[in-house]
Amino acid sequence: QVQLVESGGGLVQAGGSLRLSCAASGLTFSSYVMGWFRQAPGKEREFVGCISWSGVITYYADSVKGRFTISRDNAKNTVYLQMNSLKREDTAVYYCAAAQTSQTLDRTGYWGQGTQVTVSS
Repeated sequence: QVQLVESGGGLVQAGGSLRLSCAASGLTFSSYVMGWFRQAPGKEREFVGCISWSGVITYYADSVKGRFTISRDNAKNTVYLQMNSLKREDTAVYYCAAAQTSQTLDRTGYWGQGTQVTVSS
């Protein structure tokens, strides 16, 4: 079955950096668009960004544009989220998702279990 496993979350001071990883198995990774979402306490899940199957095309939410970078290594079946200049409002549980198109990412059945990112002031 499809498994997505995030790692790399933790506690970081504002202005710091973290890199999240999402290791995929059970699917033809190079055929899937991969996305990152986040959910803060009491808030709805929010789209962070996504990357095309080839890694050439990326999209980001305005709230993270210029600070976050998504990349992928199809040989390792892994997608990454590099987060720089972190702000307190970036505190959330971060999830990766896989879908065959970017338009269906938010309703895909393939989600990781999430990894907590906490940004302190």
